[in-house]
Amino acid sequence: MAICGVVTAQDASNTDDTSSPAIRQRLAEQGARIEVMRGQIEALQRQLAQQEADYQALRHAVGMDVLARQRGGNIAAGGAGAAALPMPSSDTYTDVQAAQQGPSSPVGQAPAESSRPPEVAPIFQQPGVLTPKGKIVIEPTYQFGYSTADRVSLIGYTIIPAILIGLIDVRQVRSTTQTVILTGRYGLTNRMELEVRVPYVDTHTDTVSREVLTGSAEDNVFGSSGKGLGDIEATLRYQINNGGADSAYYIGWLRFKSRTGKDPFEVVTDCVTRCVQNLTGTGLPIRQPTGTGFYTVQPGVTWLFPSDPVVFFGNLSYLYNVERHNVYENILLGGRQFLGNVKMGNEADISIGMGMALNDKASLSIGYDQTFVGATRESGIKVPGSTKVWLGSLLIGGSYRFNEKRTVNFTLGVGVTRDTPDATVIIRVPMMF
Repeated sequence: MAICGVVTAQDASNTDDTSSPAIRQRLAEQGARIEVMRGQIEALQRQLAQQEADYQALRHAVGMDVLARQRGGNIAAGGAGAAALPMPSSDTYTDVQAAQQGPSSPVGQAPAESSRPPEVAPIFQQPGVLTPKGKIVIEPTYQFGYSTADRVSLIGYTIIPAILIGLIDVRQVRSTTQTVILTGRYGLTNRMELEVRVPYVDTHTDTVSREVLTGSAEDNVFGSSGKGLGDIEATLRYQINNGGADSAYYIGWLRFKSRTGKDPFEVVTDCVTRCVQNLTGTGLPIRQPTGTGFYTVQPGVTWLFPSDPVVFFGNLSYLYNVERHNVYENILLGGRQFLGNVKMGNEADISIGMGMALNDKASLSIGYDQTFVGATRESGIKVPGSTKVWLGSLLIGGSYRFNEKRTVNFTLGVGVTRDTPDATVIIRVPMMF
């Protein structure tokens, strides 16, 4: 038994001596593998950081490209700021392009250039961007206008300068008009749309004057109001060409206006105290009209020219008022006065503006509108006191896009000629469905 114990102890000693190098070798191998794994983790961390930087740069590049297209430019074509963008690596960029374009599109192929005009803050009645095919745009609009006019009528003659023998009739007219318009646009095709406008008009006019032939030293105020449905309009627009970053877009349109509103010949005129034969009254309408009283046809063309970072745009149109036959004027207490055939003066309009995107949501526009109005005629004879009129307005507008389907537009118009409304404020909220 002793011999057996000695042999067993020697075997155990030999086993411990032979196993220690194996353990040390295994520990060394595990340490090497840990170092390799640590290096792989660090490489993965560096790769992840690079991919994150590429992703952020690509998001910035895509956002700037969308903004450039809204301005009418193209960063890929060498637009402003293209060289300053931190572009991602070519492998990441082509992978993202392939994912966006789908399997049917070759890797690295540039997207097709949009044929739609760039969006700008609208300051004129005619929009520049048409409604896509099958889409509907509902646009509630509020319009406020205020105008004043002074008129001094001298009836008599002067014997020496500054001394008048005769009558002086001084009038101040202040008009306030509020209009709520519901506009609907439908895209017949991607290049043609139909628009219908239904206005509701609320207008009030105060006339401050002194009666002639009475020797009155006090001002008299004659006020009249009117509210109701205005003249419904319909407009058809068609995009004539495919513009681009260096070429203009042209949109032709044809507008027709009805006479659904109460016209000036339907309202009652105060002729009991003042008519042609009696100079001691007002001769003004008791109730204000809500329409013009004439059918109108207005062809025109809208153009937009992108020039990064701004877009130039404008309108050119001609409005024709259809002549009315056998027109009567309603007089207070049931009287009627025959006016004959009435032809309101036609209008020629030209406008020009410039729009600029401040960022991907907000834009600003400024422009000028000039309208020439011809004289009104009755039975071929020019109405006394009717002359050719030039109307000029300076327009400033802004737009903010909440999302792809909701936008709010604001326009301020300031009259620069005497016959133009002093101030006009328009708020539009187009919504696409």
